[in-house]
Amino acid sequence: MSILLSSLLMFAFAAEVPAPTGDAIVPKGAKLELLFTRTAKIQGGLTEGPACAPDGSIYFSDIPVGKDKGMILRFDPATRMTTVFIEDSRKSNGLKFDLDGNLVACEGADQGGRAVVRYDLKTKKRTVLADRYQGKRFNAPNDLVIDRKGNIYFSDPRYLGEEPRELEHRAVYRLEPTGKVVEVTHDVEKPNGLALSPDGKTLYVADHNNGTDKIDPDAPAPKRGAMKIYAFPLGEDGLVAGKRRTLVDFGDQAGCDGMCVDVKGHIYLTARSLKRPGVMVIDPEGNEVAFIPTGPSQPEAKEPVGIPSNVTFGRGEESKTLYITVDQSLYRIPLKIDGYRPERDK
Repeated sequence: MSILLSSLLMFAFAAEVPAPTGDAIVPKGAKLELLFTRTAKIQGGLTEGPACAPDGSIYFSDIPVGKDKGMILRFDPATRMTTVFIEDSRKSNGLKFDLDGNLVACEGADQGGRAVVRYDLKTKKRTVLADRYQGKRFNAPNDLVIDRKGNIYFSDPRYLGEEPRELEHRAVYRLEPTGKVVEVTHDVEKPNGLALSPDGKTLYVADHNNGTDKIDPDAPAPKRGAMKIYAFPLGEDGLVAGKRRTLVDFGDQAGCDGMCVDVKGHIYLTARSLKRPGVMVIDPEGNEVAFIPTGPSQPEAKEPVGIPSNVTFGRGEESKTLYITVDQSLYRIPLKIDGYRPERDK
């Protein structure tokens, strides 16, 4: 493709993407800034799981399909360079930094690790924190959030892979600092993105049931299940202590993948609807307060573009900067509100 044709296509794409809404959240004139697009010779999949390190750099997963190895990449805001942190991520998906500054990763199936692991940033040593519940292998750990006590909440659905499932449920679990794994809830069809409210009293869960354990583009489209955002009240012990509430129902459209929250408790949802792809910002009652489009409306697309997967806020001078993984790329956009980041309970 010529540079001129490529530029024209990029211009046309940008012209089709609506401007963000929500003046209290998004500054006037703010736009998405492209930071990285995959160049590695790996097939399919997407970028995922952006997480901000203590030094302000952004780590994120690049996940292929099948035999190709996934990677964990690092974007440096100071140099604008993206480098490889781990060449074989064992199909890492969601990433977060724990209270000690270590990188925690959910490794999926499809020839991946099917585990929750921790990386030391200096040595790159990988330590498996958990790969089983009650002696049975996880389906495919997907996304995670860490609370002020160091507990790791993570989702365990299954979207890809030939590996046999051993667990009956697709559940949300909590991995405690002691290594104990507790089921938090399976009152959800297919849990995906997770977030905790700043006060730690509510767990937000994206139910993203695409109807199959193995995405197959050559097979008939599966019947979708729930595409919703739930709020689960948590007790003092950090476990579910009441009935879930439905905050958003995406209906027959693809729902949310990953999510995060800001210091005021707004929830940033990566909405994968082909009619309206982008980051939907809601309040704790489910009311939309802002929307950041990441692609044009394309309801009949066979190869959709501009579909977001996950979000995180930067740190320090970038505490009001939202990073978004979209398709096989990484973007950012300046906002008006700081992202929330848990600090250890004293």
